[in-house]
Amino acid sequence: MKKQILKLITGIATFALGITPLMPAIQAAQPHTVTDMDGQQVKLPPKVNQVADLWHANNEVVLLLGGQKKLVATTPMIKKTPWFKTVDPQITKVKSPFAGQEIQVEELLKTKPDVVIAADPAQIKTAKEAKLPVVNAMFQDFAGLRKSIKLTAQVLGGNAPQVAKHYLKTLDYNIQLVKHNLQKVQSRPTVLHIVGPTDLTKVDGTKTIVDEWIKLAGGKNAIQKSGNMISVTSEELVKANPSVIIIGQTSTKHARQLLTKDARFKNLKAVKNHRVYGNPQGAFPWDRYSGEEALQILWAAKLLHPKQMQKVDLTEETQNFYQKYYHYHLSNQQAHAILAGEE
Repeated sequence: MKKQILKLITGIATFALGITPLMPAIQAAQPHTVTDMDGQQVKLPPKVNQVADLWHANNEVVLLLGGQKKLVATTPMIKKTPWFKTVDPQITKVKSPFAGQEIQVEELLKTKPDVVIAADPAQIKTAKEAKLPVVNAMFQDFAGLRKSIKLTAQVLGGNAPQVAKHYLKTLDYNIQLVKHNLQKVQSRPTVLHIVGPTDLTKVDGTKTIVDEWIKLAGGKNAIQKSGNMISVTSEELVKANPSVIIIGQTSTKHARQLLTKDARFKNLKAVKNHRVYGNPQGAFPWDRYSGEEALQILWAAKLLHPKQMQKVDLTEETQNFYQKYYHYHLSNQQAHAILAGEE
């Protein structure tokens, strides 16, 4: 009887040992769930291989995290962004399922995405109605940027979470460097940030990521209304009379030409003192939503307080960032062009 029991125990142990190596594989094959920026739980396949990224800015985050080969759908803007194409020439071959701003659902479905990343509520609704798993990655401040980077890394899987950790260390280091260098600064110039060259009265107010980096860089937002990309009157801008003006999505040369020729703004203090600048724009514009926000804070701080930031070499910082995260070697000339807001 004892022998039979012993044989039974031995058999059970042998069987258990035999199936143990299979257990991790079974667990690894389970779908995983992420919580998006809207607080929604989204169930994803065990491994995400195909990503439809419908938010311009997040495509740059996917690139930063090394997941660009997983992109099966992108936006027309990204396919036309010069520096994105320079770093990742294959982006021009990725499908863009849009007609204007509208998603072409049939074209999106043809790309067979494992997940859709988006920010626009209408696009999110459309993708959900098509029975696709949709992750909202939208954010408005530095805390949101950190969370969105981690979220995108979770979606991509593989090495992306590790890259995200390195990126967040870079971001935090640059923020602390600026804070340390500017800790004794007494004077804070007023800064106006204009969204782009097509409408000089569309600006960025308080409670935005733009307002955050202006403050971090030792400045004060000339616009004290809250809101991202808000419209104000030309009279309000003249009354604010900023010391420095930064215009997104254009070069410094073009920004200065625009304001000098504009009768409404040519007498502003910043224009007269030649303190008008185009915001740097790389794989995505640095001023909002971009992972290159880690470079924006260095650029802005040096722009406003060059003496305190004199040891920071922006050309070198830009080259190092592109090498580390995009695995692309920028020449000095290319880095200078990015810093001047040139495409």
